[in-house]
Amino acid sequence: MPDRPIRFLIVDDTAQNIMALEALLRRDGLIVDSAQSAAEALELMLRHDYALAFLDVQMPETDGYELAELMRSTERTRGVPIIFVTAAEMDEARRFRGYEAGAVDYIFKPIDPVVLKSKAEVFFRIGRQAKELERQRDEMQDIARHRDRVMAQLKAHADNSPLAFVTLDSNLCVRSWSKGAERMFGRPAGDLLGMTAVAAGWLDEQGAALLTGWLDSQQESAPRFSAEISLDHADIGPICCEVYGSVLSEGAGRQSLSLQVQDITERKQSEEVRALLIGELNHRIKNTLANVQAIARQSLRQSGSLADFEVSFGGRLQALARAHSILSDATWACAPLDQLIDDQISSGTLDGDRLRRDGPPVELSPDTMLRLALTLHELGTNAAKYGALSVPQGRIELSWRLDGPCLELTWRETGGPAVTPPERSGFGTTLIGAAGGGDASAALADWRPEGVVWTIRLTEGVTRLAAPACPDVAPVTDGPRRPATLQGSRILLVEDEPLVALDLRYELEDAGATITGIARTVAEAIAAAQAGGIDLVLLDGNLKGEPVDEVAQVLDGLSVPFCFVSGYGREHLPQGFDHAPLIEKPFRPDMLRGILTALLARGLPDAAE
Repeated sequence: MPDRPIRFLIVDDTAQNIMALEALLRRDGLIVDSAQSAAEALELMLRHDYALAFLDVQMPETDGYELAELMRSTERTRGVPIIFVTAAEMDEARRFRGYEAGAVDYIFKPIDPVVLKSKAEVFFRIGRQAKELERQRDEMQDIARHRDRVMAQLKAHADNSPLAFVTLDSNLCVRSWSKGAERMFGRPAGDLLGMTAVAAGWLDEQGAALLTGWLDSQQESAPRFSAEISLDHADIGPICCEVYGSVLSEGAGRQSLSLQVQDITERKQSEEVRALLIGELNHRIKNTLANVQAIARQSLRQSGSLADFEVSFGGRLQALARAHSILSDATWACAPLDQLIDDQISSGTLDGDRLRRDGPPVELSPDTMLRLALTLHELGTNAAKYGALSVPQGRIELSWRLDGPCLELTWRETGGPAVTPPERSGFGTTLIGAAGGGDASAALADWRPEGVVWTIRLTEGVTRLAAPACPDVAPVTDGPRRPATLQGSRILLVEDEPLVALDLRYELEDAGATITGIARTVAEAIAAAQAGGIDLVLLDGNLKGEPVDEVAQVLDGLSVPFCFVSGYGREHLPQGFDHAPLIEKPFRPDMLRGILTALLARGLPDAAE
């Protein structure tokens, strides 16, 4: 074995003798070391393992017999075979002394090469066999260590895994029951081992029939199966489980069934609510798209050129996108107002060197955060174009205070050009007021000559806004017949998103309709419907998380035609109102006008998607 050579040692005080022996012993797979003294020989034997040592009997200081006795007294060298090399005549006393010192043989000088090689060959083979046995021993030890490690890992995995590991024999008797199975089913192993799974109450008859079918399957390779089975928990009764089974052969026609069991009760419950969550997600996405649609349309209405539109629309979308990023980092929980202001500074909308902020630490709900992001963007953009930030000496003071459950935010500009009130309110003014949820009294501007001051009042969660006055309209009991077109029709908007309501209002007024009012809560919608003077109602599918079933019932009771405008699908809208069309957000203006015209002309048409 070239990678594990055999070593011989020659100990002789004469260099010529060593050279002669080395020449006779030379062969592949053999290393011959030499020493000219006992001390040198012992040092070599401490460093290497030798299959044979040739010791010269006659050496100065320590002779061969004494060296052999030293070797036998040391654990490391005790097992090295010794052949004495001598030129002296051997009497019985010397021969006995040599064997007593540990010799296995003698070689006499002059050395017969055939005899030397024959004896050396025996020990070379013995040494090689010893090396091979050592190698096999090391391999077996490695295999045993690996086996023990794997078994320990498997046991730890089975005991700590969230899965239950169970082994059943061909009669469905429990042969193994892991710690995971004890935790999952509340049953200790001692209560089940040796019992049939059915008799122990863990497996019902239907499950037993299924597992028996797995055992009876005829396949060449080890069959593997999976199924959902109801298994019994000691405390709570049957639980839904996913079971993976492998049929293992144990020889002589015997089989066992290895099972891995996962409790999927929570998954089943999650699947039941997933449809509701998907519907809610669909609603949120479509509401966002409807807001983007409203921003795009109104930005286009009030832009003098495509370049102006690109700047205004892009800036507003970026403000929304950055607010979404803040909320995503907060996992769509409340986010700090200071973080929103810092974001406006980092984006370049506000100049941090010329902004002074003051107010207590507050957090904003997701809806309020998104609206206020647009508000601060509009305020900063207007200040950069016309106000304090348009000149180097201009300054902005942004302060806020808590007034009970409300937050009052003040934007004050100083050091800018002289201010004059605008002749009309544009879309930017509407966006500034959007932070207050669309209520006109929630965002007020004081156009002072030295700089505009905006006061914006936010209620907690944007859910406690002051209700707008109900429209002053007359009852319709003796009024004129409803028109068959949008021209001249009276429409009530029931919508809690200010921008979407604004977009709907502009579209309907462009079509010749009159908007009698905008209701943002269920109570406002019912009051406005009962006040009368309405030809048609656009009803949001959800008002600040509150269902609109009661509003739909009131409208049906008053025979007022209505359609749903919602990001929800039909399955998430009030049931029993399939006669009401559905306009999905974001809506197309032509579809909006077409559905409403048909609704007015034909009374209550089939639902439209």
